[in-house]
Amino acid sequence: MFKKILIANRGEIALRIQRACREMGIKSVVVYSEADREAKYVKLADEAVCIGPAASALSYLNMPAIISTAEVTDAEAIHPGYGFLSENANFAERVEKSGFVFIGPTPESIRTMGDKVAAKQAMIKSGVPCVPGSEGALGEDPKENIRMARAIGYPVIIKAAGGGGGRGMRVVHTEAALIHAVQTTRAEAGAAFGNPQVYMEKFLENPRHVEIQIMADTFRNAVWLGERDCSMQRRHQKIIEEAPAPGIARRVIERIGDRCAAACKKIGYRGAGTFEFLYENGEFFFIEMNTRVQVEHPVTELVTGIDIVQMQIRVAAGEKLPFTQRQITMRGHAIECRINAEDAYKFTPSPGRITLWHAPGGPGVRVDSHVYTNYFVPPHYDSMIGKIICHGDTREQALARMRTALSETVVEGIQTNIPLHRELMADAKFIEGGTSIHYLEGWLGQHRR
Repeated sequence: MFKKILIANRGEIALRIQRACREMGIKSVVVYSEADREAKYVKLADEAVCIGPAASALSYLNMPAIISTAEVTDAEAIHPGYGFLSENANFAERVEKSGFVFIGPTPESIRTMGDKVAAKQAMIKSGVPCVPGSEGALGEDPKENIRMARAIGYPVIIKAAGGGGGRGMRVVHTEAALIHAVQTTRAEAGAAFGNPQVYMEKFLENPRHVEIQIMADTFRNAVWLGERDCSMQRRHQKIIEEAPAPGIARRVIERIGDRCAAACKKIGYRGAGTFEFLYENGEFFFIEMNTRVQVEHPVTELVTGIDIVQMQIRVAAGEKLPFTQRQITMRGHAIECRINAEDAYKFTPSPGRITLWHAPGGPGVRVDSHVYTNYFVPPHYDSMIGKIICHGDTREQALARMRTALSETVVEGIQTNIPLHRELMADAKFIEGGTSIHYLEGWLGQHRR
């Protein structure tokens, strides 16, 4: 097992990884920007090194600074968390070439699954169901692209092969708009992601977003740890996640989960990963794979009892998975609310000093957050300041605990989206379960403040 790990991230995930290390008796080194000097995980770290100014490009995305910090602190491995460099194959490669262990998949896996076209081709070969669409990147022939769109059936969606985070996609409803949409998305993809390739898929009108968490070791063992429903989202950004997905038959979930685990064995995947699907009319359609730990991993931890971050570390250290698929059991239901420093209804960021922070507690309540009273939320990064996760024997109990937890939470000095979460926890359609990815946008349209 490693003696020392460098955490190449910030915010709540840096603290989460630090806590996993401490529990395992591993020393942690955190890197931080000048804007994060007062962060809780910096104060709690065994070692903390400032690697640059506030701008991410000069700090958390600065590969040479991170790797040289690992060298001078004698760290043996680097955990990238999520976001920043976590899905950067070049970073993973540089980490390993510098003699450190990258706590994540191989650079080859990251490269394949990071390119949406290559990922889709790999999944088709592995028998994972995909959204009907182009087999690969779209060619330059407009007639061929029109023919393909007719075969798929409108509406279609044009997506950037190197896109992510809800960017680089355009829905097309008519043949007249197709060619311009392909050209525009291609130009935007080249500018935003350095990869102008685009592909075409059937646009599903009212799907849910359901994902499968997997874990694989270096001995070609792979298991899936249940599913999560992440359909409550705005502009492709998740706001509420839960496990298991309400209203989907277990045999259907088991069939797709087994295929995901089989695909991981086939491509030689290692570490934690998430297969993201659109689910509509009883069918699953693969959209992408995230080759890292997810923001929403706690809901899976609460229903399976498995510490995903510790498993990432153990697998990276060369250990075998300590359980088989048959030994994984799901218990109860868990719901997570992402707490963001933003206006609850306009979604404008609200950085600044937190004058009072009071976190909720009680049975089945977990809070993953790096903030505290008098902490200054910097304006330079993602607005998420924490997550409240509630677990219960039933979905109803988890919802009741979440309502109580949100009513107990106090954040003063800045605005947060807690008022939005409180309303959604009382919404009849959400309580019923199974809302689509478009539900929240429609709800917000009716509840504009």
